[in-house]
Amino acid sequence: MFSSIVSGAVHGISSYLMQVEVDVSDGLPGFNMVGFMSGEVKESGDRVRVALKNIGFRIPASKITINLSPADIKKEGVVVDLPVAIGILTAMGEIKEESLRNVLILGELGLDGEVKHINGTLPIVIKAKESGFRTVLLPKANAREGAVIEGIKVVGVESLQEAVAYLTAKTDERDLLIPPTKVDINELFRKCEYDDVNLDFADINGQAAVKRAVEIAAAGFHHLLVVGPPGSGKSMVAKRMPTILPPLSLKESLEVSTIYSVAGMLGENDTLITKRPFISPHHLITETALTGGGNIPRPGAISLAHRGILFLDEMPEFPRSKLDLLRQPIEDRKVNIVRNRGKFTYPSDFQLVGALNPCPCGYYPDRNRCKCSDNEIRRYLGHISGPILDRIDICVEAPRVDIADLTEKTKRVNESSKTIRERVLKARRIQEKRFEGTDIRFNSEMTPSDIKKFCHLGMREENFLEQAFCTMELSARAYHKILRVARTIADIDGSEEIKEIHLMEAVGYRMTDGKYWHQHEE
Repeated sequence: MFSSIVSGAVHGISSYLMQVEVDVSDGLPGFNMVGFMSGEVKESGDRVRVALKNIGFRIPASKITINLSPADIKKEGVVVDLPVAIGILTAMGEIKEESLRNVLILGELGLDGEVKHINGTLPIVIKAKESGFRTVLLPKANAREGAVIEGIKVVGVESLQEAVAYLTAKTDERDLLIPPTKVDINELFRKCEYDDVNLDFADINGQAAVKRAVEIAAAGFHHLLVVGPPGSGKSMVAKRMPTILPPLSLKESLEVSTIYSVAGMLGENDTLITKRPFISPHHLITETALTGGGNIPRPGAISLAHRGILFLDEMPEFPRSKLDLLRQPIEDRKVNIVRNRGKFTYPSDFQLVGALNPCPCGYYPDRNRCKCSDNEIRRYLGHISGPILDRIDICVEAPRVDIADLTEKTKRVNESSKTIRERVLKARRIQEKRFEGTDIRFNSEMTPSDIKKFCHLGMREENFLEQAFCTMELSARAYHKILRVARTIADIDGSEEIKEIHLMEAVGYRMTDGKYWHQHEE
């Protein structure tokens, strides 16, 4: 007899439907799996046979052939245990063919019949809904992850026995036997307030200029670079940035959650990623771990930071070759990986935040403390190439903290993350209204044509920017970045027009990189 089960799999970050065809016929007994698959996928046949035996089903001494289609996609890292087992039972007559209509099945089996957690559930459920399926039968450990997609029934099972019982039950009795999993998405977002009491801007004394730069970066989603000596609070500031960022929208949350699902980083309790990611890789990270890929391609750090922050601490410690890998993802907001088995595209719309010392010892330009030679400083800062610097929107100095800012003598009360976040959200609402009906979310995403439309300048402002462009020998990219940052500064100030003072502050954020890098060019 023949049966056909619909399952799903992930190819890169996208998903596709997979047909699991099972034929049980007379002939020389055997168990063959075909369909352009890797060795580890073929191993599912052994698991299925043992699992069926251990739950009481006797497989006849027949020729069993399993075909996975489409045949033009190599099946690597694909789990087909549960659909293969259900397909065999259907071909044997234990399960009726009509009971599988509009049902998609996912799951890995243990030898005792346990249905285990799998990766990539979320994008497969999305694909199932788009393809018109009404029910997805999957591991109970993945049920809440799949249930965030409305309009499709998600049924979680813990064992093969439960799956068989569900499929053999009458249609009107199934929901009583195993109730579909429900998730209140609104409740998930209500609980997503950043509640880490150990991370608050109120803990940071001094560094008013850095806090101002961080606020602007958060409001417009601009790339940020903080330069300063050791102990000036660079990392403290960066780690607190998530506490002032605008919340994820549902669409953004699904994008991020899909990446984490494919990467195997969305656990049973992590139903949906509702907070912007904060990824801080070590400078010894491999290129594959940074950009993604591998024998079985998986998203890298820059994709895990999608819609959030990629924080590079001690940025010059990263090899220049690794930093230059960020150039294309920063511009295109995606990373393309080409392998013999195909092309994989991962989203990488992240906010780059870098922190660095100005020299190997960290105290340049204070020559009373800095003993580094010009060549040492040049080699150190040279790890950050000009094209990377050109892609940084805001570069700010974090000077050594004054003792008065650390002692109780200071009567000034530091602003909390909540207060700063309110201003960021206010600027964000202005941007939402401005870009309504477009795909743009933040000022940093404006194209040159968008800048012409939304960044009108008066005669005085045009003259100032023209003078700055010629004096500082700016690139066209830097020119547009200044306008984007100035637009964000004006939004924070509640100004419809970009004024000269806004441009002056935006230009000032391009001067710090010139102070350190241009002075040491050969």
